[in-house]
Amino acid sequence: MIGKFKSFIESNHLFNKSDRVLLTVSGGMDSMAMAELFSRAGYNFAIIHCNFKLRGREADLDEQLTETMAGRYKVDFFSRSFNTAEIAKDRGESIQMVARDLRYEYFHEVAEEQGFNYIATAHHLDDQIETFFINLMRGTGIAGLHGIRIKQGKVIRPMMFAQKQDIEAFVTENMLAYREDESNRSLKYTRNRIRHELMPAFLEMNPAFREEMTANIKRLAETEVVFKQYISKVKSDVRHKEGEVTAIDIQKLKALEPLQVFLYEFIMEYGFKKDDVGNIIQSLDGISGKKFLSPTHQLIIDRKNILITPIKKAFPGDEEYEIHRTTTSLKVPVNWAIEEHNADDYIIPKENHIASLDLEKLTFPLRLRRWQKGDTFIPLGMKNHKKLSDFFIDNKFSLIQKENTWILCSGGDIVWIAGARIDERFKVNSNTEKVYRIEAC
Repeated sequence: MIGKFKSFIESNHLFNKSDRVLLTVSGGMDSMAMAELFSRAGYNFAIIHCNFKLRGREADLDEQLTETMAGRYKVDFFSRSFNTAEIAKDRGESIQMVARDLRYEYFHEVAEEQGFNYIATAHHLDDQIETFFINLMRGTGIAGLHGIRIKQGKVIRPMMFAQKQDIEAFVTENMLAYREDESNRSLKYTRNRIRHELMPAFLEMNPAFREEMTANIKRLAETEVVFKQYISKVKSDVRHKEGEVTAIDIQKLKALEPLQVFLYEFIMEYGFKKDDVGNIIQSLDGISGKKFLSPTHQLIIDRKNILITPIKKAFPGDEEYEIHRTTTSLKVPVNWAIEEHNADDYIIPKENHIASLDLEKLTFPLRLRRWQKGDTFIPLGMKNHKKLSDFFIDNKFSLIQKENTWILCSGGDIVWIAGARIDERFKVNSNTEKVYRIEAC
């Protein structure tokens, strides 16, 4: 067992001999076996335990055992208790999901504070197969069928070489102390039903079922690598980013088959679900402006592109800001640097992100706001007023660009469509003495 353990770690480059590894130990058979193997292999480790206060005295005994084992191994021991049931009630989530989140938050917190390179969990090959069936029943893409990864960021699974029966034999042979959580036998949990009912049925039909499933999951993981590589190549042609805006070319997207698969892969990272994909596809040939929301992003069907941007919380003050004569910079809601120059030696920049205005024509405080229906201004170089909505159309502003545009006003007049065009009435001319210069950084 120890030889296979070390060989698995080395061949998969899970960590180096000099790395410090934080072992997540519950007190159960699997994690106690992992701690023993780490000790025998001479690795640099410590033990961490969570007490979720869900099983009364039994949970406290789990904690006592893990602390005792840490003392025997002469390694550091970390533990924390959680009022899990109360936290789950406050969050409106299941106890199992909350316990998982609390567990990993605590593990990463200690690893960061104490300088551990990796966090090790005791998942093994049987856990891998159980997870496969859980994901299969819930409905999943190929990413959900590769099972549990042996290395994911700081989290490693050094027991993924062993089956449950291997661990049981190791624990028995070495008379290792461990505690059994009675909930592991309850058939009200999906994982337990797979473990105690489905797995035995498959093993009865095929005694080599574990080995066959492990090989299948490995092939699926390899297939996913190829799939992701192809998706990435197509994505680079169809999807483009500029700042916070992601644009997906609609015509190129519609040429892909199966469209649902490609679109989901393109938008899933922004929080959109499979259920959103069909509705988005149905809107591609409709009137532009259709909007979809995920918890973090908005997706808008524009004329030629699908546009995705983060959902920004509204700023205080109904998104209107005052800029005083003494203001030299802004950080919210825009990043601007403001200066005054003598007109005699000033050269007017041609860049749209810089506004050069006649200071004497401005009335302070200036106001910065979003554009409104009915807004008009006299674009630089013109003589007559133009509706801002028409200006946007003429200059091919996307829906996202319009939403993100800020308007600088002096009194009741628009001075600058920020980043696009100043008003003719406020331009620098031969009579200007002082230039008010705004640069978007």
